[in-house]
Amino acid sequence: MTPPAERTREVFRLRRQKGLVKEHMSVRTLRKRAAGTAAGYEKYGLLLLMSSMVAAAAWICVGGSAFNQAAARAAVRASRMREIIDVQETSFRETVEEIVSEKRVVEYEILQKSPAYELSEADYDTLLRIVEAEAGGEDENGKLLVANVVLNRVDSPLFPDTVREVVYQQDYGVYQFSPVSDGRIDRVTVSDETRRAVERAVYGEDISQGALYFAARSAASGESMRWFDSSLTWLFAYGGHEFYG
Repeated sequence: MTPPAERTREVFRLRRQKGLVKEHMSVRTLRKRAAGTAAGYEKYGLLLLMSSMVAAAAWICVGGSAFNQAAARAAVRASRMREIIDVQETSFRETVEEIVSEKRVVEYEILQKSPAYELSEADYDTLLRIVEAEAGGEDENGKLLVANVVLNRVDSPLFPDTVREVVYQQDYGVYQFSPVSDGRIDRVTVSDETRRAVERAVYGEDISQGALYFAARSAASGESMRWFDSSLTWLFAYGGHEFYG
């Protein structure tokens, strides 16, 4: 049997040991609780981080969607502008091509324009010479008017049917044109201006108002002018000539 004193010491020792054990268990419990708390904090921190990342991703997606929509709208506008420009360019190109085409047609028509009078070489030469002889001092329109009168006579049933016959026609033995009577028709040198005037007349340009006669009052005899004034219809005067129908 253990003496009381030793039992007391044993009890005290055992109590101390129990106290140590309890103390040790409390420390382990605290450590476990601390570890659990840390783990919880880590878990909540991870959840918070994940939530933040999800929110950021959502914001980026929304912003990206808005950006994509804006980019899409800009692309649509650019496409429409390109279509409008293409239409305008096509329209302008077609208009230019049409104008050029019409210009070519006009030029072709001018090149292909046929003379109003089909004259033989002799008739054409006679017309050049009588115009030069009668209107050598006139301007181009004055020369054109004389050519018109000769061609009007060709067209009239009152006169012969060719230029040469009209120019060399005699009435009671008198030539109708004084340059034929005095021979000037054979001595003239035809000018380029006369050639242009005759060509205009042959191709149908007529400014004569249908005149069949002309006279230079300053050079004609009084008797001739009295006949012109009394027998014919005065139309107009141009240059040194007066024209009658």
